[in-house]
Amino acid sequence: MPELTTERTLADVVTEAPGAARVFEAFGLDYCCGGRRRLGDACMAQGLDPTVVMDALVGLQPGPGPDWAAMDPAELVDHLEATHHAHLRRELPRLDALLDKVTGVHGARHPELDEIGITFRALRNDLEPHLAKEERVLFPMIRELATATERPTFHCGSVANPISVMMAEHDRAGELLATLRRLTDGHVPPPDGCASYRALFAGLADLEADTHLHVHKENNVLFPAVVAQEQRWTTASR
Repeated sequence: MPELTTERTLADVVTEAPGAARVFEAFGLDYCCGGRRRLGDACMAQGLDPTVVMDALVGLQPGPGPDWAAMDPAELVDHLEATHHAHLRRELPRLDALLDKVTGVHGARHPELDEIGITFRALRNDLEPHLAKEERVLFPMIRELATATERPTFHCGSVANPISVMMAEHDRAGELLATLRRLTDGHVPPPDGCASYRALFAGLADLEADTHLHVHKENNVLFPAVVAQEQRWTTASR
């Protein structure tokens, strides 16, 4: 783990040591949409002792698997599609069906399942079109920009425009995930929950963690790199 101080941003810590994501999740620290906050400020806002959080981060090493922080934008969009987009396309329908099953069996004793269902389906209805817009509009623009020999001309004017839309949608997804966490009492199933109930809540916890990391890679790594790349083309063409 690189030198850690309260002045480091949450996003930078996770980019350099992806295992920090699990630590931040455990403390309820938003490192994706809120990743530009300094560690000390984020801890203060949550009523946390920064030294306790930093102690939990000590010794973290770069995680296994591809070094996505070192990828160029074109490589990173391929990685996002192959990992997080594919994960969501598997998990959203699976969790929707599992939610139906659990509600059918336990809904009378646990009426909160109805609100969980409404919130989850609002999230699914947002995320699935969001993935399609990234894959059909934004990501092809990023690939074109990465291979261009002169500044590309885009129908929307600048790649920053669809990026701003995606970031607003990320904020909305984060709000819905936070609501699901609240409604499920931190993804803790009730004592009378069956195996399917436990599997549902475990799946929702995994969905939250994976989506947070997904958004972090886009908001804090991919999008700044793409905007900077376009700005370089703009400067060079003057």
